[in-house]
Amino acid sequence: MIVDDLPGVLAIERRAYDHPWSEGIFRDCLRGGYRCRVGERGGRLFGHAVLSIAAGEAHLLNLCIDPAHQRRGFGRWLLRRMIDEARAAHAETLFLEVRVSNKPAIRLYLAHGFNEVGVRVGYYPAGEGRREDAFVFAKALRESSWPPAGV
Repeated sequence: MIVDDLPGVLAIERRAYDHPWSEGIFRDCLRGGYRCRVGERGGRLFGHAVLSIAAGEAHLLNLCIDPAHQRRGFGRWLLRRMIDEARAAHAETLFLEVRVSNKPAIRLYLAHGFNEVGVRVGYYPAGEGRREDAFVFAKALRESSWPPAGV
């Protein structure tokens, strides 16, 4: 993802979410060195993802597929790419949050080896002053070296 991609990224965000990320958030992620990626097919964006990596952990901050392109494997492809990037950066665990109501995303993450490790109460805005909980998911990216063999 580059700054020139932002109009398309923002259009997808607005089509996919009631509470989309702002341009400022994406610009901050780009400036901050996060791994910001777009999925493109035939010269058109179909989705995007944002991944932060620090201290041996990765956090998938955003994975969004244009509603017109959902359920065609694009989310699976982009998720796998972000998992591969986290592994290549030597992250040991990949975390993410997902709305408890987002059943398709939950199925996607479970199918890729993520496990629920917690709940963030009232994490997401839900309109009309309400809030929605988020499941916290984690995926181990490499076998633990602890405990040492023979212990």
